[in-house]
Amino acid sequence: MVRRPATQDIPAGSQREGLTRRALLYRSGVVAAVFTVGACSSGSGEQAGPKKGTTSSGSPNRKGSARKPLAAPASFKEAPSLAAQVKQGTLPPVEKRLPDKPYVVPHNWLDSGKYGGDLRLMLPATDDGQLKQYMYGHSPLRWLNDGLDIGPGLVESWEANADASLWTLHFRKGLKWSDGQPWTTADVMFWWEDMILNKEHSEVPPDEAKSGKGTVMKMTAPDDYTIEMKFDAPAPLTADRLAMRVKRGAGPTWMEPKHYLKQFHPKYNPSVDKNWATADGEFEKKRNWQTNPDNPTMTGWRLKSYKEGRQVTWERNPYYWCVDRQGNQLPFIDTLTASAVQNTEVAKLQIQQGKLDFLVGSFMGVVLSDISGLKSAQAKSKVEPILWDTGDGTGAAVFFNYDYYEENIRKLIREPKFRQALSHATNRDDAQKSIYFNTGQKTTGTMSVKAIEYHVSDQGEQIYQQWRDSYVKYDPEKAKALLDELGVVDKDGDGKREAPDGSKLIIRLQYGSDVGSQYRKNNDLLERDWKAIGLDARQYPIAPEAYGTEWNDGKLMSNSGWGVGDGPNCLVYPQWLVPLEPSRWAPLEGQYYNVRGTPEEGTEENVDPYKRTPPRMAPEPGGPVDRLWKLYDKSKTEADELARHRLVWEITKIHIKEGPFFQGSVSNAPEVVLVHKDLKNVPRKENLAQGGFTAPSIHPTPAVYDPEAMFWSNPEQHKG
Repeated sequence: MVRRPATQDIPAGSQREGLTRRALLYRSGVVAAVFTVGACSSGSGEQAGPKKGTTSSGSPNRKGSARKPLAAPASFKEAPSLAAQVKQGTLPPVEKRLPDKPYVVPHNWLDSGKYGGDLRLMLPATDDGQLKQYMYGHSPLRWLNDGLDIGPGLVESWEANADASLWTLHFRKGLKWSDGQPWTTADVMFWWEDMILNKEHSEVPPDEAKSGKGTVMKMTAPDDYTIEMKFDAPAPLTADRLAMRVKRGAGPTWMEPKHYLKQFHPKYNPSVDKNWATADGEFEKKRNWQTNPDNPTMTGWRLKSYKEGRQVTWERNPYYWCVDRQGNQLPFIDTLTASAVQNTEVAKLQIQQGKLDFLVGSFMGVVLSDISGLKSAQAKSKVEPILWDTGDGTGAAVFFNYDYYEENIRKLIREPKFRQALSHATNRDDAQKSIYFNTGQKTTGTMSVKAIEYHVSDQGEQIYQQWRDSYVKYDPEKAKALLDELGVVDKDGDGKREAPDGSKLIIRLQYGSDVGSQYRKNNDLLERDWKAIGLDARQYPIAPEAYGTEWNDGKLMSNSGWGVGDGPNCLVYPQWLVPLEPSRWAPLEGQYYNVRGTPEEGTEENVDPYKRTPPRMAPEPGGPVDRLWKLYDKSKTEADELARHRLVWEITKIHIKEGPFFQGSVSNAPEVVLVHKDLKNVPRKENLAQGGFTAPSIHPTPAVYDPEAMFWSNPEQHKG
């Protein structure tokens, strides 16, 4: 899923048939940006460090990240403030605080930094989960090279058996929580046994905990440093799914500090309240390490103070388990100060006034149209806008509810010619000019343009291009002809087309009222273009808190406030490609799939699908969703990577022939990133293996680029 207003990329040249994901490096193309950025160049990403004589951060000859784990340095250094505590006897020496083999941050663009200073961030709210995207401490495995590679994290090494049904994870020895207590596999098993398998708790088994058949794995911990995951069928994407997201942040938590949280759990403390697992229960309140300073963490910074609605401050974690190539314990920066700014226009004004040091722009609604104002205020703000690729497949998108509750409209929505007509009626040239400033690429709407399946061979490249171009041509006359074929014509002479049964037809562009400006502008264009072919198109902003429920229940006609960006392969998070849950284009069928293997499966068969709990319906036998499911189910147990790619191509062909199930505008337009001129070790586009990959939340940006390694060139001038 796209976690922020997105924009996307152009596919690279073709590659040899059978090229594997691990061998496929640095082949993606780049797009023109609002201002000059470097082009991607080839490179193995395996150099040992910065070349002699290169000291400036962001040098274009230092691209990507080492693909193999780097050996730990012979000795270590630490922040002066921590060294002082060691000298006073209040903190163990750095060698005792680090694991036996620390993680060495592998990015080739990094320089050895200076300790000190404060980094100012902005959030829409003090408890907004996006703050966790700035930290990468809890992940068992990590994405590298914009998703082309998977590297170690808390897990030092891992292996699977021949059919990928047994996975063994070897965690680093000597890891410690931010309070100095040992981290062990007991913290994973606490999450698994006392939360996931505990029916009182709401957290459910994540994708990486299920086999290709959808059944839950059996997890054991033979010792303090080993986890075994046993599946009843091949689970070949386990490593990818362990790397995706920020664990203990967005998505499944995967671990919790047992030594701290067990006091709030009834298994270990029978006196806790019965509501312990509810949102208002003590356990849930205490385990939120973003709002509770007492809850230990594995991230580079730990929460110091929390002022709700105003500001949060994070301080250096003295037990952070990562170092740079020179042996410096990270992070370099002492503190993070995140201020809550709810109004995006107020946020932009504060940025221009110099009240921010670093920001992934779309977190606060900063988009391409803001660059001119940001550059004009640069002398005062000291903040430079740079551009990273987003890697998404749609830009601002719209998709209709394939399971809409009104039968006559649902029947129309399910007609491919209806959706194809609306796509041909859309003038994407205007969107590219007015929203994306002539960047990115016009698209019918696809999965990520960087997805491995569409770059692994000529065939994959061709299938991607067919999907991208399938209904992208602006052709109002063809759109009208398609609607005429369906009987969507003006029957009463009022100048507006009616539904085939003669009833009034209103095309509702519905979206959360809090969406960003890109979506609003795109909706204006869609409304204009669809009215031009005789449709009564209208916009309907919906209260965000009501949107999810109404959509899942089939009550909303469309969603025009989202985008599609998932990668780095199509199967690691395939919910746009195949309806597997209720939030996307076929909500009731997605929910039907979602309850497979649960006690709800097979129940309420004689109940109206819209009145079931939860609302759900079976797909039409032989229809597109039914066929998508069958191909996807086959892919889940397919251990051969190239065979999985071919299955994705077959799925894509259904989208080409019977889609678009979601309609895009412009893909891979740049993401605006704001960087203070004194802040170093922030990569530029030319440093990144694929130019950046910011759109999907499963590839957590900027965490993947290790902000813990950023530093101030003059830390004394940036004290909190």
